[in-house]
Amino acid sequence: MHSGLQSPMRLTSVTRSHILPGSLSTTISISTVAPVASVMAHLRMCSPGVAAERVFTGTTNGVLVDGHAAVTSARNQAKARLYSQTMPKIATADRVGRDQLIDFVRTRHRVSLVTTRRDGRPQISPVTAGVDDLGRIVISTYPDRVKAINARRDAAVSVLVHSDEWDGPYVQVDGAAEVLDMPTAEAEDALVEYFRCIAGEHPDWDEYRQAMRHQGKSLIRITIDRWGPIATGGFPPDRASSE
Repeated sequence: MHSGLQSPMRLTSVTRSHILPGSLSTTISISTVAPVASVMAHLRMCSPGVAAERVFTGTTNGVLVDGHAAVTSARNQAKARLYSQTMPKIATADRVGRDQLIDFVRTRHRVSLVTTRRDGRPQISPVTAGVDDLGRIVISTYPDRVKAINARRDAAVSVLVHSDEWDGPYVQVDGAAEVLDMPTAEAEDALVEYFRCIAGEHPDWDEYRQAMRHQGKSLIRITIDRWGPIATGGFPPDRASSE
């Protein structure tokens, strides 16, 4: 008896073949009754993550079973369940006012900053950003970084504000950038506010200020002039019912 286990199967052959260069081929011939789960566990251990031409063929309860088809079907079902759990059913695009925008951006710090290269092509930089007390987007950098050089030459920049979850809501914001360089009092105070709006109070602000002076940091500060809808991915509303 196999209480609590998968129904026993009498196997005629089990074949698992690696397809990567230098890999091994494992063939198991079993004439005894064994649980399917045990055989599959063995095969996964022999060749993890590698596709096989044929997993197993046998009978269970008098029914011929194609193991490869069964495993493929189970994986596809699992992917479908995961997809339905992680993707919104219907895409959304909500137009919001400035106050709602600031509230949305203030709690999200994963940002893609888009500046313009000298040849006119976009430069995209993943950055950590915050929002200061005047509703400006602030980004810490160094004076010789490409994004700082680009922003000095062309102040028109855009940011894409992401949620922590990859499929969460996002928004594009356009604005005018200014670059503040240490060692100036304005840049130092702005870097203090940058840290505070992202991480809260520093245990030693004097130490932090000294570190900013020593590192010669800069701050990109973006005044927002327009923004798109707060959006999420998903099916277009007119196609959701047919998917």
